[in-house]
Amino acid sequence: MELEFVKPEDIERRSFEIIRSEIGEISAPEENIPVILRVIHTTADLEYCEDLCFSENAVKKALAAIKKGAVIVTDTNMALSGINRSALKKLGCKAMCFMSDDDVAERAQHNGTTRAYAAVDKAAALGAPVIYASGNAPTALIGLYEHIKKKSFIPELIIGVPVGFVNVVQSKELIMESGVPYIVSKGRKGGSTVAAAICNALLYMAGGRNYSESKK
Repeated sequence: MELEFVKPEDIERRSFEIIRSEIGEISAPEENIPVILRVIHTTADLEYCEDLCFSENAVKKALAAIKKGAVIVTDTNMALSGINRSALKKLGCKAMCFMSDDDVAERAQHNGTTRAYAAVDKAAALGAPVIYASGNAPTALIGLYEHIKKKSFIPELIIGVPVGFVNVVQSKELIMESGVPYIVSKGRKGGSTVAAAICNALLYMAGGRNYSESKK
């Protein structure tokens, strides 16, 4: 097997070319394809071509929210660190994670919940349009669902891609039944890197960058 010589600035573009050649045509609305490809590029898992579920017009609604300055809230600092800061700044958006905040830890301990569940309450108090990205904690999705039922917090978009075995599938199904725009991964698959990849795809699209362009 021969190594392929690719200039550093062309690696991402070449990666997308390989992905497209291996998966062929994608049976999905055009606006969803950049998100799907970005996740495949991040994970090297071609099954995400079939494993990402989008509510109707989820991407369009997310882009509109981003252009209004939506706050992206993540359920891990890993996902937060993976979101492109330059893209956020260009669009006048912010990204936050409350998982390490003392008040969240205190609320969780007092109420006997996880920090991820308690962090949803803090996000609900932001008073701003929110895109909530969960790549780790199904309890974050459960907390979101309970707020949605009470109409106390309605995110502009929920990115529901927690990974694992306990309540993961069930929590994703709750979000898909919630009536709120969503991008959700089927089954047990997901993770913080997937959550960050979806956020970045949306930010790049909102900023007018084509999904196959190399990073500058």
